[in-house]
Amino acid sequence: MAQRILGIDPGTIQFGYGLLEADRGEGSYLTAGVIKAPRSMEIGGRLHRIHTELLALLETWRPDVVAVEEPFIPPEVASRGGHRTSVRSAMAVGQAQAVALLAAAHYGLDVHRYPPSRVKSAVSGYGQGSKQQVAAMVGLLLGLSKPPEPVDATDALAVAICHLQHERLNTMV
Repeated sequence: MAQRILGIDPGTIQFGYGLLEADRGEGSYLTAGVIKAPRSMEIGGRLHRIHTELLALLETWRPDVVAVEEPFIPPEVASRGGHRTSVRSAMAVGQAQAVALLAAAHYGLDVHRYPPSRVKSAVSGYGQGSKQQVAAMVGLLLGLSKPPEPVDATDALAVAICHLQHERLNTMV
């Protein structure tokens, strides 16, 4: 039985999404893109725009499950004086993640959250892989001539692939 997995790379300016259809453990590409909210908008307005467009996306594509990348604060950045920026960034990603959780709840969808290192490891075999490595591997794994752009869309597909691999492992146990 086929299952649609919506992967999400949350952000308050570019909110990435990627949709796969999984059948017998294999994923095929359906769509990917970003929901854009201009930096000039106040945060409440950006979150509202993301929520509204995400609800429309869920209504159109009818995924069965949602996989979301969790926020991350690199410890080395915090120790070099970048703590405030990192915390602010993680809070913004957390707010965008909350919008995704709310939209999924609106449709009664199960949500699975994955840390960035697990997503990278699932796709590139290395938890510290670069965005370029992840994008290249997403393209290869999905049989695409080139990965979707921008990278937020590719990252969202990587989250969906991570969930697909997680589900495959769970059925083996």
